[in-house]
Amino acid sequence: MDLFMAISLLFLCFIFFIYKSFLQKRNQNCYLLGYECYKAPDDLKLDTETCGKLILRNKNLGLDQYKFLLRTMVNAGIGEETYGPRNVIDGTEETPNLSGSLSEVDDIVFGTLDKLFDNNGVSPSEIDILVITISMITSVPSLPARVINRYKMRDDVKVFNLSGMGCSASVVAVDLVHHLFKTYMNSFAVIVSSESLIPNWYRGNERSMMLPNILFRLGGCSLLLTNKSSMKHKSLMKLKLSVRFHGGASDEAYQSCTRVEDSQGYCGFSLSKSLPQAAAKAVTMNFRVLLPKTLPLRELVRYATVSFLHSKKNNNKGKTPSLNMKSGFQHFCIHPGGRAVIDAMGRSLGLNEYDLEPTRMALHRFGNTSAAGIWYVLSYMVAKKRLKKGDRILMISLGAGFKCNNCVWEVMKDAMDDVNVWKDCISRYPVKSTANTSFLEKYSWVNELEPEPNKKIKN
Repeated sequence: MDLFMAISLLFLCFIFFIYKSFLQKRNQNCYLLGYECYKAPDDLKLDTETCGKLILRNKNLGLDQYKFLLRTMVNAGIGEETYGPRNVIDGTEETPNLSGSLSEVDDIVFGTLDKLFDNNGVSPSEIDILVITISMITSVPSLPARVINRYKMRDDVKVFNLSGMGCSASVVAVDLVHHLFKTYMNSFAVIVSSESLIPNWYRGNERSMMLPNILFRLGGCSLLLTNKSSMKHKSLMKLKLSVRFHGGASDEAYQSCTRVEDSQGYCGFSLSKSLPQAAAKAVTMNFRVLLPKTLPLRELVRYATVSFLHSKKNNNKGKTPSLNMKSGFQHFCIHPGGRAVIDAMGRSLGLNEYDLEPTRMALHRFGNTSAAGIWYVLSYMVAKKRLKKGDRILMISLGAGFKCNNCVWEVMKDAMDDVNVWKDCISRYPVKSTANTSFLEKYSWVNELEPEPNKKIKN
C-alpha cells in the first residue's frame, strides 16, 4: 500500500511538473498586437527648396562641401517628402534648446501611443512593462517618467530607459521584453523608439559628420506586445527568435560610428571608413547563430556539401557558395540606413529588387528614422498586402557599437491591411528611381563653379 501511494504521489508530481512547464512555455510567447509609426505634419517636410536654404545658410561650408552635399543628396535614396526637426525648418538650428527638444520627443511619443492605445483597445493602466529607446537626449525626470505621468500608469509598471543604442534599439527592446515575459506572466508591454534630432543637427563642415544630416529624418514608433495566450487570436505577429551581437570589443567597430566634436567644437555623428567592415562582420557573426536555428535542414546540408566541394575542386577560388535565405524567410525588413547599406545587404543575402523594395521605399519616403526604420518597412509590406498567415519575416537592424540585432517573426493573420503612415502615398509607390533628380536640376550649377579662396556661395 505504501509503495502504491509513493508511486501515485510521484506520478502526480510528474503530471504537475509537466502541466506547470506547459503553462510556463505557453505564457513565454511574445505576440505583437499592434504598432504605430509617426508621421510628422507637412510643414516639417525637407523638400529641395528647404534643403537648399539650409545648406546655403551654413557659413562654415565652402564649394568643396557644396559639391559633396549635392552629389550625396542626389544618390542617397532620399525623396522630397521626408521630415526634419522644427528648428531646422525654422532656421534656428544654431541655437537648439531643451524645451524644443522635449517638444519634439513628446509629439512622437504621445502621438504614436495615443493611436496605439485607441486602436488596440488597451488602457495605459493595463501596461506592465514600459521600454523607451530614445538616444541623444537626457531629461529629468526621465523620458519614461514623462510617459507614466501623461497616461497615469500604475506605480508598479516595470520601466526601462535604453539610451545610446542607436538604430538597432527597437530590436534590442523587443529582445528585452521577450526575456522579461519569461518572468512576468500575462503581461502587456509597450516599446517606444525614436531619435532626438533638434539638439544633434551638425553645423560644421567635416564630411564624415555631414552625412547623417542627409540621411537621418524625423520619425518614431510605438509597439504593443503581450505574452497572454488569450490574445493570440488578435495578434499580428509572433516572435520566433531574436539574436544579438555586439562587436564593441574591437576598436575599429567601436569607433566606426561615434558622437564627437569636430575641430571647431561642433557636435555630431562621425561615420568612419571602417563602418562597412564593422557592419559586415557584425552581420556575419549574428547569422552564425541565427541561421542554423531558422533555415531548414535541407538547405544547411546543401550549403555544407556545396561549400566542401567548392573548397576541394576550386581551391577556394571563384564565386563563394551562399545560403538561400528565401528557404527560411518570405520577407526581409532591413534597416533603411542608406542606399549603400541596402545595396550591400541585398548582395550579401542574395535578394532581388522585389525583396529590397520595402526598404528602399521606406528610405525614400521617410529617410533613416533610426531604430524605428524597420517598422516603416514592415508598414509598407502591410500596405502592399504582401503578408500572409504563416509567413516568416527576418528583421535586420544595425547600430553603433557596433551591433547587429536580428529577430524572426511569424505572421499570425492574413487580414493585415492597416496602411498606417502610408495611407496618403502608397498608391504612388514603388517609384521607378530613388535618385533625387529635382535636387540635381536645381543645384547642378554648383559643379560648374571654380573654387575661389575665402569665397562663400550666396543663395
